[in-house]
Amino acid sequence: MYAVINLQGHQYIVNEGLQLTVDNLSTEEGKKLTFDSVLAVFDEKGETVKVGKPFVDGAKVEATVGTTGKGEKVQIIKFKRKNRYFRKRGFRPTETVLTINTITA
Repeated sequence: MYAVINLQGHQYIVNEGLQLTVDNLSTEEGKKLTFDSVLAVFDEKGETVKVGKPFVDGAKVEATVGTTGKGEKVQIIKFKRKNRYFRKRGFRPTETVLTINTITA
């Protein structure tokens, strides 16, 4: 069973057992989270589909918080030609790994 969840302004397609890397969640490792903002639920073949308006009633996704660490480096470049203007910056965003446990529709 698959579900489309809304988490921190992003939409993710998840299934049970998936390890999902999301933006930093300020929670401790090993804590269980429940997401009620499920946009759609469907099976592997796509025969039964439930689409919410905007959320599916009674659908929940339970996940366990994993490790929190830094992701890959993101490069930011500003450049204006003919004006000798060039700026290069970079940062490594913190990311949290979630493990999807169950999907209930």
